[in-house]
Amino acid sequence: MSSAVTPAAPSAAPLPSAPAAAPRLILGSSSRYRRELLERLRIPFEIDVPDIDETPLAGEAPEATALRLSRRKAEAIAVRHPGALVIGSDQVATLDGVQVGKPGSHERALEQLRWMRGRTVTFHSALCLLDGRSGEVHLEEVRTLATFRELGDSELEAYLRLEQPYDVAGSAKSEGLGIALLSRVESDDPTALVGLPLIALTGMLRRVGYPFFTA
Repeated sequence: MSSAVTPAAPSAAPLPSAPAAAPRLILGSSSRYRRELLERLRIPFEIDVPDIDETPLAGEAPEATALRLSRRKAEAIAVRHPGALVIGSDQVATLDGVQVGKPGSHERALEQLRWMRGRTVTFHSALCLLDGRSGEVHLEEVRTLATFRELGDSELEAYLRLEQPYDVAGSAKSEGLGIALLSRVESDDPTALVGLPLIALTGMLRRVGYPFFTA
């Protein structure tokens, strides 16, 4: 993967300039959905893509996997940008204690959706903020319970053809048409299911002194 850093391209109005006291903020992700979520905060940031092994460890709990990988992503970016604030994130979905990975194909996605229909899937969304000025690492996991509707195969097939969510854990993009697959979502943070818990992130940024609101 490329290690080039690019400024985030906002989808709406331009982002404001950073206050003089604000450190560089880098999102370590290739996900446009995480980028779009971070744009909601109206703060300037850059993007760099980590290149790490995301394979779960043997016997590793899902929340531990998500937390470990979010930290590894932040660390991989931080070594390239000393002194910056780096955001790493990862998400692991589970059902019946089994991790629900990215399907990678239409057939596998259909199999996943059949398995999950009418049932509640747990999404573990982990967040890491690494402060390159002090070396401090802030970690948090936000849990979301998503209950899937009882939909027939024809509807599931139609959804997959329309959205092709083959690179998303659980085969459902809740930020898009995949929300129609769900009957209920329970979480302390409505942005966690998409993959970047903004309530947790703003709390972390405030703890390290990031100036959100300036006169």
